[in-house]
Order: sequence, then C-alpha cells, then structure tokens
Amino acid sequence: MKKQFKRILVIKMRFHGDMLLTTPVISTLRQHYPDASVDVLLYQDTMPILSENPEINALYGIKNRGAGAGEKIANFVHLLRTLRANHYDLVVNLTDQWIVALLVRGLQAEVKISQDFAQRQSAFWKKSFTHLAPYTGEHVVERNLSVLRPLGIDNPVTETTMSYRPAHWESLRARLDALGVGEHYVVIQPTARQLFKCWDDDKFAQVIDALHARGYEVVMTSGPGADDLACVDNIARQCQVAPAVALAGKTTFPELAALIDHAALFIGVDSAPMHIAAAVKTPIVCLFGATDHVFWRPWSDNAIQFWAGNYQAMPKRSELDRNKKYLSVIPAADVIAATERLLPDAYAPISAARSDAS
Repeated sequence: MKKQFKRILVIKMRFHGDMLLTTPVISTLRQHYPDASVDVLLYQDTMPILSENPEINALYGIKNRGAGAGEKIANFVHLLRTLRANHYDLVVNLTDQWIVALLVRGLQAEVKISQDFAQRQSAFWKKSFTHLAPYTGEHVVERNLSVLRPLGIDNPVTETTMSYRPAHWESLRARLDALGVGEHYVVIQPTARQLFKCWDDDKFAQVIDALHARGYEVVMTSGPGADDLACVDNIARQCQVAPAVALAGKTTFPELAALIDHAALFIGVDSAPMHIAAAVKTPIVCLFGATDHVFWRPWSDNAIQFWAGNYQAMPKRSELDRNKKYLSVIPAADVIAATERLLPDAYAPISAARSDAS
C-alpha cells in the first residue's frame, strides 16, 4: 500500500505493560510517515506510561474501571466527536474489544486496519475495517507489528520505548540521596496485579541479603495499593539489612523509568516494570509462573528468565488457580546465581547502619 498519511490513530485498550509493548508500532508509523501525527486511544488509567513519549501527538483516554454506565457512554460520545474532528486518514487497531468496531465505524478514515482476531469474526466487526491483518508472531511485540502488514512495511522498528524527562531523574536522584542510596543499586519489584504471578517474600529477602553482601544497594518498588505495600514491608522485615522501601507506591511511571534506567539490575515478576526495564535496556532477572513465558518474556537481549514450568508442570490456563503462587518452585539460590552472572562486580558489603534508609 503506497499511501502517505497525515493523521494516524492507534487503538489499544489493555494494561500498562501492554501499552508499552505497542511502542514499536508507533515508532514504525512515525519512521515511515514522518510528516504524520500519531495519536493513541487507550484506557484513561494507562495514559501515564505513554505520557512522555515524544513520538505521540496526543493521547485520548477511554473510561474503564470505576466508571458507571452513564459516565462511560458520555465519555464514548465525547471521544467519538473529538476523534471525528481530527479527520484521520489511517486507523490502526490492536485491540479486540467489541466497542472498537462501533467507534471505528464513526470515523471517516480511508484506511482502517485491524488484527484479525479469532474471537471477532462477525460480519459487523469485519466490515468495520478496510483491512484485516493475520495475527502472527511468537512474542507480543511481533504480534503487534503484524498489524502493519497491509501497509507493506517490511522493516519495522522493533525496539520498545519508555520515555522520561531529565527532571524525573534529577528528582529521583535527590530522593535516593536522602535515603542514603548510592550509585550501585538494584531495583526489585516483587508485586503484580495477580497473586499467581508472585514469588515468595522470604526468597526475595534472601536475594536482597545476597545483593547487600556484594555491596549493592536495593531499592524496592511497587504499586500504591495496600496489598503491594504490605508485601514490600514484609520482605524488608525479613532482610538482614533493610532495603530502601520509601519509594514503593510513590513514583509515577516516568519516574519509575528513570529509577530503573539508572539501576545496575532490575529483578521482578511478570509486570509492567519488567517491560520498562527492557525498554530502557537495564539488565533483567525475571520470574514467570503459570503464564505464557514466551509471549510475554522481556523484550531484551540482556535478561535471565526463570519459568516455574522448568521446575514443575504448570496448569493449563483454564485450570489456573489465581490464588496460588506457582513461582514458589523457583529456588532463591538460582535467582542469586543469576544476579551474580549479570552483576560481575562486587563492592564493600552494605552494613546494618544503612537500615534507616528505608
């Protein structure tokens, strides 16, 4: 398809990590249509993770959780009017929510592309788009990029992008200084939205003790929820030397990106911060349980990934117990060994005197 586009709308309505993994699509569109403006329609509460991306002209948020039916309808009508006024000539859809078909039908774009989702085969859905792209690829980034096939793009940008401003790092560095955290620190994010993605608190504590013994500071991060903060606190209380926990639940996504970007290593479970670490090219040790560890693996060449399925058979998705910690079968010693591979240097051990830095 040899067309030049001026106004492009990318649609993706998923969680924070999913949004970050759409950035190669955005970068590819900007590279191939340098004169075009690229807007993104996404869930309102996931806007912060893309808020500093310089390749995006505008973000439009659709209400999701916490909004009543009337509020959602009003929001949809307002968005439709706003998006129609932008006069897009290309719409690229990466999401399978049924409401997208209704919205896209209200836009006058000449080209409307969607991935050909197996669960969306109705005539109404198919006729809402001018092109349906085969849903192909082993990794989510490759799957996302497959939507561009009708455009004839054969050299896509494959790197993910997580952006922040210098002021974000300056602020974080000042906060780290106040906590007594030096240059050689490791970020650990032990929490995820669902328990079945989590590891044991005592094993995280063993890893932190091993890092402190090698002279690395540890900064723990998490979401702002009570369960997340309780998890961080429980891990810290089991450590011989307390890690810095004051930033847990208190960073924006751009600030978190700055923190991880300047870290020597990121350790965490399958969650958005892991994908941030891959985007800013920080070495990664990540742990996966009963999830698709190939499709969602960190998009990085500098990562060591642990999958619980290598230690014990994992259940089918339909048989998944969401209240079970499948990662428990992964030994702390294996994770500690991985940190030693990715952090070959050692410094003076961190003493207990630093415990008030939390």
